[in-house]
Amino acid sequence: MTQTKFSEPLPIDDVLDDIRAALRSSGAAVLVAPPGAGKTTRVPLALLDEPWRGASKILVLEPRRIAARAAAERMAANIGSRLGDKIGLRARLNSKTGPHVAVEVVTEGVFTRMILDDPELSGVAAVLFDEFHERSLDADLGLALALDARSALRPDLKILVMSATLEAANVAKLLGDAPIIRSEGRAFPVETRHFGRRAPRIEDDVTDAVQRAIATDTGSILVFLPGQGEIARVSERLSARALPPDIDLVPLYGGLDPATQDRAIAPAKNGRRKVVLATSIAETSITIEGVRVVVDSGVARVPRFEPDVGITRLETVRVSRASADQRRGRAGRTAPGVCYRLWEEPETQGLVPFAEPEIRSADLSGLMLDCAEWGTSDPRSLAWLDPPAEGALAAARSGLQEVDALDRDGRITDEGRRLRALPLPPRFARMVLKAGE
Repeated sequence: MTQTKFSEPLPIDDVLDDIRAALRSSGAAVLVAPPGAGKTTRVPLALLDEPWRGASKILVLEPRRIAARAAAERMAANIGSRLGDKIGLRARLNSKTGPHVAVEVVTEGVFTRMILDDPELSGVAAVLFDEFHERSLDADLGLALALDARSALRPDLKILVMSATLEAANVAKLLGDAPIIRSEGRAFPVETRHFGRRAPRIEDDVTDAVQRAIATDTGSILVFLPGQGEIARVSERLSARALPPDIDLVPLYGGLDPATQDRAIAPAKNGRRKVVLATSIAETSITIEGVRVVVDSGVARVPRFEPDVGITRLETVRVSRASADQRRGRAGRTAPGVCYRLWEEPETQGLVPFAEPEIRSADLSGLMLDCAEWGTSDPRSLAWLDPPAEGALAAARSGLQEVDALDRDGRITDEGRRLRALPLPPRFARMVLKAGE
């Protein structure tokens, strides 16, 4: 078998030998590379010929279904294969895999179920955690379980944590002082223009900024908005203002059908430009071709658990500096670009450096139930980058015991396994089961 050859070199290619050497010697590594360096699709293919892989698979974990599908399709195209042959995809509502798959791209939630069903990860040689800086609850749990499996059952399992913006030293320490590999990437200069806030509603300021960008700048425009509602309202405002005839207005968020998502990601047709109205889904993992301008609203929508009422609601918050830099960098992928920020320049220093990990604000009942299925009644006994708070765990344990999902000693019950079988938070899973009865 020969190493995969790529038609166009990317910055990540310069460190592929370092990655191979680190995994051979240490069994784990941390890779820090900016968006566009090629880490998501280059690194897995570069590991296919490693002796430690044998006939086993390499798993690539992605935070979102759209990112997983895009990565799998790109890798399949790179090796001239159909999706499902040598490159597989495993995500909720969309899986294409087969007996000869060498690289399988999976969403983080799917991986959690995979490792709980098979703690040894039979037939898996390596697990690559992509875009780990997003720090979803599923990613943190998946890494904790993978490290536990590696310690007790699979000392040969390779683990590579990849990210664009990450506190690499803390992750490397968690992995047993693993080597840190950095790729500087290759980005074009981006001019930052602070547009500030003028109108009461953010949709009005965004609409004005997009109109200015259409009139004064070239290339397609990527607009970051907090959610689907804001995307719809900005789309209505722009359509009402009679856009130039060469502009295509397209949305991009997780709930869209794959065909509409593909339309947003694909290059604009000759002689035309796109205005892509997106959530933070477009910050990392996927590449939108032809973008030369970014309009950043400066806010994002994140889940927050309210223990008093027992529900998780979405809260609109200021983005972190790392997220703002990620968004800005999207304008300089292929040529010099422009980024419009809807805040004043001094406010940038007031942004928190990194987004808060979900484990600090989420409902931990699902995590508690998964850990009980794993065989541990105390999740804090696992290795975490940020251990779950004892108070949040106690609340989750109490709630699960009230519905007979855990016994008095914290062990999972038959009822708990019934709840786990549904892809829902335990509270809602119980509601569904009781409604069925």
